[in-house]
Amino acid sequence: MSGITRRLLVPGLMSLGLIGIMLCLGIWQLQRMAWKQDTLIRIDRAEGGPARPLGAVPTPFSKVSVQGILRNAQAAYYGADIQITPAGPKMGARLIVPLDRAEGPPVLVDRGWVPIEQLRPISQPTGPVFVEGFVRPADTASWFSASDDPRARRFYTLDPQTIGAAVGIANVAPFVIVALGQRPPEVYPIPAQRMPRPPNDHLNYAVTWFGLAFILSVIFFMYARNVVRP
Repeated sequence: MSGITRRLLVPGLMSLGLIGIMLCLGIWQLQRMAWKQDTLIRIDRAEGGPARPLGAVPTPFSKVSVQGILRNAQAAYYGADIQITPAGPKMGARLIVPLDRAEGPPVLVDRGWVPIEQLRPISQPTGPVFVEGFVRPADTASWFSASDDPRARRFYTLDPQTIGAAVGIANVAPFVIVALGQRPPEVYPIPAQRMPRPPNDHLNYAVTWFGLAFILSVIFFMYARNVVRP
């Protein structure tokens, strides 16, 4: 093995491996982009169409309707965010209330945002209610998730099983219905006004990975040219 070959072998293999990884990551981001675009199209169609009765296994982010009775005494709170109120910006959370329905296990309903400092009454319907909203799948806690406080019924990961157990419901549907509606003028909670649109930045990520692969290729080419140059 010549000296030039020895000098090029290890850097070449390392560069080839890194370039391969970067290209794979770029292709994966393009695949994710296609999946995200399909999801956004389905959300747009669902939001513009009528709500369908809630089934046993609903499609995530589908628009559904459900009837039942709210268990207001077993409400919990999810997340923490700031919204503008008549009294100015206020910290609040999402009000999560179990709903007993005629068919199937109870389902958790995200009724909307309420302030931590109660400024206006919170509506608590006692009879049968009709809820229209979208299906939100369960979240999985990550390393960066805040710790839940089951005793205070404060949660930062939207996991129906965990929330249900904390409020005394052993069997709960594995998803949440996020209520849709107009912003009420006099009472809380404030329901979601539209369905969520997850960000679609995968093209930028793909371009970044492909760009890094190209830059590394140029760097190795320049290095190899200097090695073989007499």
